[in-house]
Amino acid sequence: MSLNFLRYKKIYFVFIGILSLASIASLAVFGLKPGIDFTGGSILELEYKADRPSNQEIEEKLAGLDLGSLVLQPAGERGVIIRMKDIAEEAHQEIIQKLGKNDFEEKRFEAVGSVIGMELKQKTITLILVSLFAVVFYIALAFRKVQRPVQSWEYALASLVSLFHDILIPLGVFSVLGKFYGVEISIPVVTALLTVGGSSINNVIVVFDRIRENIMKRSGVTFEDTVNKSINETLGRCLNTSFCYLLPLLAIFFFGGITLKYFALALIVGISAGTYSSVFLAGPLLTIFRRYA
Repeated sequence: MSLNFLRYKKIYFVFIGILSLASIASLAVFGLKPGIDFTGGSILELEYKADRPSNQEIEEKLAGLDLGSLVLQPAGERGVIIRMKDIAEEAHQEIIQKLGKNDFEEKRFEAVGSVIGMELKQKTITLILVSLFAVVFYIALAFRKVQRPVQSWEYALASLVSLFHDILIPLGVFSVLGKFYGVEISIPVVTALLTVGGSSINNVIVVFDRIRENIMKRSGVTFEDTVNKSINETLGRCLNTSFCYLLPLLAIFFFGGITLKYFALALIVGISAGTYSSVFLAGPLLTIFRRYA
């Protein structure tokens, strides 16, 4: 049985528009809380002589110190890298005492300057923009032979709108989390956002490619019928792919520890947004372009 996904496209657009505007408003009011990678701070690397304690044990031992938002990263079998706000030597020695200086060997203690953090921030923004437009250029190139009833650049434009939405939603979530829970934007989170872009564009291309095939076969009386038929034919694949992504991510989020918690969360929110946008946004947008072409 074929479902008519385009029947309620105005409702989809209103719902997606509300989510997008809420994310933009959150970013405008709260902004994002950058992590040490972007603002600068101190890095302490330790190598334990016996088994490395869990991240929770380390955090409990350091709970009484003013270290800002801690980021703990395993290093090898017994090592750990602790990232924190910029601290003085006195605080450094307090950390060593709290953790038990006889239990480990200190490998390094160094500061990440704000200048390096700012340069990294600029490069990250550039990387995201270049990645987005590279994907859009590829879609325009891949669909260059499809000139009816919409142009290849319109496929690219619909993909860009979908990608913008898929990255905007997790950014809005992290804006709220940063304001009320102190969650920071780190390099793993940025990596997750880039992965979200790749995952969501995969679903969009699957739908668009089926639309192209059905246009070539002249399957569907109108363009709207062709788009609706294509969404029905690819819905199962898109849902199954996203479900397979989400299963391990949910396991990482709930059981993987603090280090990967927000990396997994960014992927969960972004992939979820990308799944419904590929069905309820990208395809219906093409029919809007067709109407006003």
